[in-house]
Amino acid sequence: MSVETVDHLTSVGVTEMEKAEHTVKDLDASKLTIELTNTPRPVPELNSKETWSCRACSDHMVTVTWLEGKGWQAPKIVPYGPLTMMPTASCLHYATQCFEGMKVYRGFDGKLRLFRPDKNCQRMVISSTRVSLPAFDPVELEKLIKALMKVDGAKWLPKSQPGNFLYLRPSIIGNGEELGVKAPAEVLLFIIAVPWPDLSTGWNPSGGGVPGLKLLASKNDTRAWPGGFGYAKVGANYGPAFVAAMEGRKKGYDQILWLFGPDYQVTEAGASNFFVVWQSKEGTRELITAPLDDKIILDGVTRRSVLELARTRFVAKSAYLSDAIKELNIIERTYTIAEVEEAQKEGRLIEAFVSGTAYFITPVSAISVHDEEFPINMDAGHTGHYAGMLKEWLMEIKYGKVDHEWGVVVDED
Repeated sequence: MSVETVDHLTSVGVTEMEKAEHTVKDLDASKLTIELTNTPRPVPELNSKETWSCRACSDHMVTVTWLEGKGWQAPKIVPYGPLTMMPTASCLHYATQCFEGMKVYRGFDGKLRLFRPDKNCQRMVISSTRVSLPAFDPVELEKLIKALMKVDGAKWLPKSQPGNFLYLRPSIIGNGEELGVKAPAEVLLFIIAVPWPDLSTGWNPSGGGVPGLKLLASKNDTRAWPGGFGYAKVGANYGPAFVAAMEGRKKGYDQILWLFGPDYQVTEAGASNFFVVWQSKEGTRELITAPLDDKIILDGVTRRSVLELARTRFVAKSAYLSDAIKELNIIERTYTIAEVEEAQKEGRLIEAFVSGTAYFITPVSAISVHDEEFPINMDAGHTGHYAGMLKEWLMEIKYGKVDHEWGVVVDED
C-alpha cells in the first residue's frame, strides 16, 4: 500500500484493520492450505508411452489467484484437475501467460533435489512482468514448489527408484473476464508436476536409439529479434515456432536451429541453448554460444551452469583435462552459421550440443543448412567429450553424488 494511501486513510479516521483491507498482498507461501485428493492417479511406468505422451500429471497442483487492487490471495494445494475460465479470459486472446520449465530429482542418496530453483523463479518474475502480469517474491514461489513436492514426491519419485525425475511447470495466466487490450484484472498462478522422458538419451517411444540431435537451420522464419521478448519464457515465443518444427520433423530433423538476420546469426536450437566447440584459426580451442546482450535468446539455467562449470574446469592445469579434453576459451558472442560450416569443412569443428531443462545436455550429430547436411563429431561414442563431461558433472549435482549448492534438497518430513 502506498504512503499516499496510508496517509489518506489515516486522515479520514480509518482503523488499522480497515487499512489492512486496502493492502495489496504479496505472494505468501505461509498462507498455504492443502486439500488431498480422494482419487489418486496412477503413476506411469518409466519410459512408457504414457510417459512419452507428457499428459500424465501427479495427484495435486498448486493454485494461487491474484486480484487487481488486492494482490495475491492465499495459495492452495488441491487435487489435479481442469481449470475454469470465461471465454473472454485475457490469456485466450492476448497471450497474457508465462511459464517455467524445471525438474525435481530423486537422488541416489534418497533425497529429493531441485536444481538452482532460485534462477527459475527469478526468471519467471521477468517473464511475468514482460506480458503485464503481476510480480511476486521468487522466494515464495520456490517455497510453493517445495511444498507440492513434499506432498507428491514420495509417490511419484519413490526412493526405490533413484536416478529419476519429474518435470515441473509453474505457469501464470491472465484469466480475468474482461475482453479488452489491457492488463488482466485477475490472474492465476499454478504449478503441476509431469512424468517426463529422458530426451537427452536419444531414445524414442518406439524403442529406437539414435545418438545425437539432427538440426535443420531456419531459412525465412525468425524466432526472436532485438528489442522483442525472446528472453522471456512466454507462450508467444513457442506456438509460432511449431510450424517450422513440425515441418522439420517431417524431413527427419529433431529441432530447428534458429538463425537471425541477413548474415544468419546462430541463436537457439528449438527450445534449447546451442553450443559449439571448435579450434579457432589461431589454433586455440573455444566454446562458443550466442550472447544475452540483444535479449534474443533465453537466459537458460542449464546454459548458465554450463558456462560457469566450463570457466572453472576447462582451464589450464585443471585436474579435469586430458588428451581428449583440452583447455577451452569460453566465449559468448554473435557468430554465424557460415563460421560453423567453415570450421566443419576445415576440420576445426570439434563438437556441438544443446542445453536446457527438457533436453538437458544432448549432442548434435548433424546440421542441415540450405538443404545441405553436414555431420558433427561425437568422438566419445554417443556424445562429444566436452558435452559428456558437462552432463556427468551436472548429473552428479542433481542426483546428490556430490554436495553442491546448486542441488537444493526438498524437505519431505
